[in-house]
Amino acid sequence: MSQPAPARPLSAPAEPSPDASADSPSSPATPPPGAPTAAHLLDFVRRTAADRDLVDSLPLDPEGRTWVRLEGPGGSEAWLIGWPPGTGTGWHDHAESLGAFATARGTLTENALAVRLPASGWRTLELADGLDRSRRLGEGGGRAFGRHHVHEVLNESPDTHAVSVHAYYPPLPLIRRFSRTGAVLRLEQVERPEDWQ
Repeated sequence: MSQPAPARPLSAPAEPSPDASADSPSSPATPPPGAPTAAHLLDFVRRTAADRDLVDSLPLDPEGRTWVRLEGPGGSEAWLIGWPPGTGTGWHDHAESLGAFATARGTLTENALAVRLPASGWRTLELADGLDRSRRLGEGGGRAFGRHHVHEVLNESPDTHAVSVHAYYPPLPLIRRFSRTGAVLRLEQVERPEDWQ
């Protein structure tokens, strides 16, 4: 008996999407010598999250997320991010970048999919059962992830700001944003660095 596919396209664009080429960025087959690994990024975000002066310097907005760009290790992209109560990222991935994040204050919830999505050629996928993963990361908690990691990060607290540190290598070429209804995941938007810098 064969295993069901973890995700299968429900629909694909009739014509090439203007985002189609962006969905599969070119990247070297092997990282350059000295490039940070996911473990290096995790070590960096944990150490940075423990820097009380830096964390306390982040301006917090009661209604929207705030962020400050940091100097990451080995040419990586890094951010210090403030999360008002009840905010989140929505479902997204980081294309070909490795990543890590750590909670510096409060608690964050990460919901993730244990599947690698196709890089291009689809707009809607049906996800198989059993792909959902969820974890709560309190102060000092962190996690690293590989390329094509699909997740959402939430501050589910009704009254407490959270602050976290994130790092990505190579620097993010793009972020694909998704909506989700039950088992159906839909590609909604492709953002480029100029959209969030």
